Amino acid sequence: MHMYRSERLWMTLGIAMLVVFLATLTTAALVDGFVPPSHVQSIDPTKVSQTPPFDHPGLRKLGNGSYEAYYVAHIFSFDPQHLVIPAGAHVTFYVTSPDVEHGFSVPETGVNTMVTPGWVSTVSHTFKTPGKFLLVCNEYCGAGHQLMAGNIEVK
Repeated sequence: MHMYRSERLWMTLGIAMLVVFLATLTTAALVDGFVPPSHVQSIDPTKVSQTPPFDHPGLRKLGNGSYEAYYVAHIFSFDPQHLVIPAGAHVTFYVTSPDVEHGFSVPETGVNTMVTPGWVSTVSHTFKTPGKFLLVCNEYCGAGHQLMAGNIEVK
């Protein structure tokens, strides 16, 4: 098969660019420590309501101002709907869903994660100032998506 010199040049340049890009990505991943998530929790989505601690979602105190909040995102509500947290508390949210993909977002705080059935999403935040914060689903989850909201009160 005959290949023109210009075709060979462009093929060589294209392959060289791919090699350079892959080498750059690999180097950046190794230097910056990019690794796939390794301690991702999974859960059987058909048994969320029977799996502790999601069988009794809510706030749990750990000590020294740290809390864990367990949430279940259902079509079209959060459980618990309302949560009261003391000001200055560092809260780690654990969120899962038994049905469809949801979002979990507290817009004024930067708390934002996707909630996928079969997985436990984790996000943390320190609530420094008192107030009421809206909790919304920011991932379209069906016809009642706009009704899916809750609130977090910091006292």
